[in-house]
Amino acid sequence: MTAPIQQISINTIEGQPASLADYQGKVLLVVNVASKCGLTPQYEGLQTLYLEKQAKGLEVLGFPANNFLGQEPDSEADIQQFCKLTYDVSFPMFAKISVAGDDVHPLYQQLIAAQPKTIGEGPMRERLAAKDLAQPAPGILWNFEKFLIGRDGKVIARFAPDVAADDARLRDAVDTALAA
Repeated sequence: MTAPIQQISINTIEGQPASLADYQGKVLLVVNVASKCGLTPQYEGLQTLYLEKQAKGLEVLGFPANNFLGQEPDSEADIQQFCKLTYDVSFPMFAKISVAGDDVHPLYQQLIAAQPKTIGEGPMRERLAAKDLAQPAPGILWNFEKFLIGRDGKVIARFAPDVAADDARLRDAVDTALAA
């Protein structure tokens, strides 16, 4: 039997043990991130969203992953420094994990199983498919895919990588989850 999603072991970017249970009662936006990706500037929007909504109960959780064209090759210390110096990221960051392939981390196995379909699916998948880079559905398509988890710990929504933090669909879903 698999552990509830909140009980899956993860590590902070500093190497400390953690789990999503550490954020019980909060709305979570779980994002697989990368420092050398065309979507990396999304860090800025994620940080803005975090600052705007943290007091209402939102936590943005960043999970670096090196699954797509080696776009997150650096160490946790280098990732942390890049995020702080380049985007002034203050939301929680975690140790690198795998989000695709044969070694998908249990957290992402459960996120994908709970929410196999993405909102905003289309343009990015088509661009990646044209280059033979698209991952098979329902797997993680690319860096910066986002999962929204409600205060009750249930996965509510999943957003395609090119749905940015200022997209009305994502913001509406976050606001609805915060109001619940």
